Amino acid sequence: MPHNVHDDILGTIGNTPLVRLNRIVRAVRATVYAKVETFNPGHSIKDRMAVRMIEDAERTGLLKPGGTIIEGTSGNTGMGLAIAAIVKGYRCIFTTTDKQSPEKIDALRAFGAEVIVCPTDVDPEDPRSYYSVSSRLERETPNAWKPNQYDNPSNTQAHYATTGPEIWEQTGGKIDHLVVGVGTGGTICGTGRFLKEQNPALKVWGIDTYGSVFKKYKETGILDKHEIYPYVTEGIGEDFLPANVDFAIVDRFEKVTDRDAAICTREIVRQEGIWVGYSAGSAIAGLLQLKDNFREGETVVVIFHDHGTRYLGKVFNPTWMRRMGYEDVAGPTARVLVRNKRVADFVGVEVTATVQDAVQRMSENDFSQIPVTQDNRIVGSLRESHAYARIIADPSVRYQPVTVIMQKAFPYVDIETPVELLAPMITAENPAVLVRDFPDNKVYMLTGYDVLQAL
Repeated sequence: MPHNVHDDILGTIGNTPLVRLNRIVRAVRATVYAKVETFNPGHSIKDRMAVRMIEDAERTGLLKPGGTIIEGTSGNTGMGLAIAAIVKGYRCIFTTTDKQSPEKIDALRAFGAEVIVCPTDVDPEDPRSYYSVSSRLERETPNAWKPNQYDNPSNTQAHYATTGPEIWEQTGGKIDHLVVGVGTGGTICGTGRFLKEQNPALKVWGIDTYGSVFKKYKETGILDKHEIYPYVTEGIGEDFLPANVDFAIVDRFEKVTDRDAAICTREIVRQEGIWVGYSAGSAIAGLLQLKDNFREGETVVVIFHDHGTRYLGKVFNPTWMRRMGYEDVAGPTARVLVRNKRVADFVGVEVTATVQDAVQRMSENDFSQIPVTQDNRIVGSLRESHAYARIIADPSVRYQPVTVIMQKAFPYVDIETPVELLAPMITAENPAVLVRDFPDNKVYMLTGYDVLQAL
């Protein structure tokens, strides 16, 4: 067959280019290349493992002709599965979370998949989670197969067989560091295992996000559920340990904030002309945080997982960036308010407390509102005025669990958020925000009064 001519679209997966980065990594002494996976037909690296999982399932008889593929996905794996399903004649049902960009969901539906959106802020074991819903649908649907990308070894094997060898060949075997955002673990562990077999001195750096469990587990062996909370970055981080994450392959995890990842994603496009998605911003932000580990003469390869078109309504939408507090605006930031001690350290009340306990805690701290927590996770809030109204209407409410009258949780903001952007976030509906200092793992509550003081 002539060069670059294929029987179907699946033949175009892989053999993606390695592109040298120049401007955005000026502070890095080593030479940095990006493995640009947007050149796959589904515009992401997940095409590789999606086809591998399907073909392995066909060989073992787990996926039969005319079957239904059911999977929980943040969008990119679903796209790879949907493309392969069209070529091979399968039906697709995907579950995803409500934090995923609308563009991802619309794209999956454009390829004929049925998409069910599930809440983000629930435990994986919760029957509403996108993990649990996909498992239930597999049980209920005749002739169904769930790839389970998190635990399916075909995920890792796809990258061991393709991504790793491609990088080794493209660098002429001269690669010293691999930097990869970690989600299911297949990309970093499959690619990293192959490259370490060729060069045992190679270092593999995993990029994690705040709200995820990977970094602490690698360093302590403890799965700390207190670390888990909602985060905005898509495609990396997890609140459980997928079987595809081989912690022996990853030398170190580096956490990156949602804000830094979003800003860095836009800068990749502006400085390098490569249109990439949110996890690429995380990877570059992490690489820059790690820059002192890279020496002149060394080669670093960073994976750019997916395409910027998936994030037009988020990272590449100025209104969204401003609403999230991710734009750089001159003036003081939330950090200044914390440093000046205008904001009290975080004080909350557990879900097991009574309404009366919550009211007393607010009174003791001179608060007008208070967060409600469950195992150190923010699950709701309570305003003094709301509690007062409910107790007046029914005095017995004071002895009931606070969850009976709990209101929605206050939003989180990064401690580097400009005060000017904080102001519109505090409204009658959201009378406070929670300011999180990610590196120090501290949380502060900020009210409209605090913002007015700064302005």
